[in-house]
Amino acid sequence: MPASARHSLASPVVNGVLCQCGAAAATATPLSAAVAGGPAIPALDGSGGSSPPASFASPPEQERRLRSLFLQLDVNRDGALCVHDLLIGLQRLGLQRSERDVWKIVKAGDKDLDGQLDFEEFVHYLQDHEKKLRLVFKSLDKKNDGCIDAQEIVQSLRDLGVKISEQQAERILKSMDKNGTMTIDWNEWRDYHLLHPVENIPEIILYWKHSTIFDVGENLTVPDEFTVEERQTGMWWRHLVAGGGAGAVSRTCTAPLDRLKVLMQVHASRSNNMCIVGGFTQMIREGGTRSLWRGNGINVLKIAPESAIKFMAYEQIKRFIGTDQEVLRIHERLVAGSLAGAIAQSSIYPMEVLKTRMALRKTGQYSGMLHCAKNILTKEGMGAFYKGYIPNMLGIIPYAGIDLAVYETLKNSWLQHYAVNSADPGVFVLLACGTISSTCGQLASYPLALVRTRMQAQASVEGAPQVTMRSLFKHILKTEGAFGLYRGLAPNFMKVIPAVSISYVVYENLKMTLGVQSR
Repeated sequence: MPASARHSLASPVVNGVLCQCGAAAATATPLSAAVAGGPAIPALDGSGGSSPPASFASPPEQERRLRSLFLQLDVNRDGALCVHDLLIGLQRLGLQRSERDVWKIVKAGDKDLDGQLDFEEFVHYLQDHEKKLRLVFKSLDKKNDGCIDAQEIVQSLRDLGVKISEQQAERILKSMDKNGTMTIDWNEWRDYHLLHPVENIPEIILYWKHSTIFDVGENLTVPDEFTVEERQTGMWWRHLVAGGGAGAVSRTCTAPLDRLKVLMQVHASRSNNMCIVGGFTQMIREGGTRSLWRGNGINVLKIAPESAIKFMAYEQIKRFIGTDQEVLRIHERLVAGSLAGAIAQSSIYPMEVLKTRMALRKTGQYSGMLHCAKNILTKEGMGAFYKGYIPNMLGIIPYAGIDLAVYETLKNSWLQHYAVNSADPGVFVLLACGTISSTCGQLASYPLALVRTRMQAQASVEGAPQVTMRSLFKHILKTEGAFGLYRGLAPNFMKVIPAVSISYVVYENLKMTLGVQSR
């Protein structure tokens, strides 16, 4: 099965899950009945009107039927279909479409950008759309019997991480089933979807991007999926650039809280109970207001290489695990994302060590990042750049796994209970889901992050013994208890909501600047 076909399978079906339009569609006049002279719309790709191919309509007959449909939709009789024409015309044919849906149809077929479709553009749109629908139909028809049943819909959506019940799948079928068989053949599928702006891309992917948008200072989330359309149009790299820029602004705005977290992770103890106000006061007293941003420069610089390496590694691992699906299953995404994260972290880990050392430095200790790196290399050797590497790698799995699991659970819950006409959750729901999942991921991996930071910082304290991950865990539990593994958690959580909010706002503005279409 072609990759594009597999990738296409979600959109029409997801649309059925989301719009809950069974009652309206079930009573609608079939589109084919509106086209004079035949029981079904002719197949526009020359393969006939059914699957497998049956009757073949000649080109003149096809044109006559399509011309008849065009005239019925052309309400104001000006020889072109605008949004208003399609809204009224489709309503007269019993097909309820929102203004947004109709606008998508016009936009997709409008080649000369005049805001309407002439007959030639209308035919071209239908031909192109029918090809996409045929790919979707074939990918859903897992039994290859020319019909889609409820079990096939349930399985296809589960492959994409969307869980629905068989009863929900039956409601989808009823919305398209004209003969009461509880299965959908090619004619029913095409007639229902041909003038609906479903595309060969899953709407869920478009609206529920997570790791690209939200930056909370840790880049351990599973990478987002990009659709075929986004890859072909070059939108994927614009998303990544927008995400990188948003991360840079977000990290800079929350850098004081991040530096306070590092100081509390390393220096706070039972005997030195550092509070938030006291920590800020101490930083400002030691180095002035500018000292609040120590370590932020390297933290921002590592965004670009880490994101690029992670994305490239993710794409290669997707091919390596032996699937030609554009959209991976949830467990495949976790495996591929965790491995890609490990590769990216391994590549830029020296920058992580530099970030910690720069955040902990005293006034005048280093003149800059290069001086710090040179000092570490001279005094401690190359191995110092990989201190804390093991707990850092181990932290990827709980962070990425719990973040993905919580986000997918919240997403599916919203889709099942609150989605009405679109997979678009809106800003508030998207921010809430991203904040909750990121917080849960950080909470699960925080002890490993604290141990990593202490191991990175140990050589900066003169006379400090060289410790292993295991011995450091034991020492913290013995001297500070389990609470000691969560030092610095308060400022870390304090920065999550502002970080997510800032990165989202900047991401949306950068998308507009880079010409990424908002959906």
